[in-house]
Amino acid sequence: MVHALGQAEAALAAAGPRGVLLLSAPGAGGFAGAGWFLALVAEARRRHPAAACVAGLDCADAPGSALAALRAGVRVIVLDGGCPAFGAVAAAAAELGAQVLPARPPALDLGRVDPARRDTQGRLAAWLAMEVPQGSPTPPAS
Repeated sequence: MVHALGQAEAALAAAGPRGVLLLSAPGAGGFAGAGWFLALVAEARRRHPAAACVAGLDCADAPGSALAALRAGVRVIVLDGGCPAFGAVAAAAAELGAQVLPARPPALDLGRVDPARRDTQGRLAAWLAMEVPQGSPTPPAS
């Protein structure tokens, strides 16, 4: 889970050939917005062009935020599976080739660690080696 550019860069630097899911904070679709998140991910990708990644924006239980994110170009969205509009948002996403997850996948919160520390870099690499293949979306072909 990334909250800032430095965290996204650290994740991409540690991603390896499998890539990484850059997941927003819970509910970020509502308070930060898709534009901010996509700009953060785009800049991190610009700085680490060889790293494969998927950007996942958490929209909590707000279908309006999820639809706005789809219009902005987000292709992986987290929307509470209990949300009454989940099916409609998932159908709209499918038409765009996007994916809506009914719950947050496991994520290492990089806001709670210092990505510049060596022990954090090792922890991040170990997390990515363990977690990426276990349910995160497959990184798209570039």
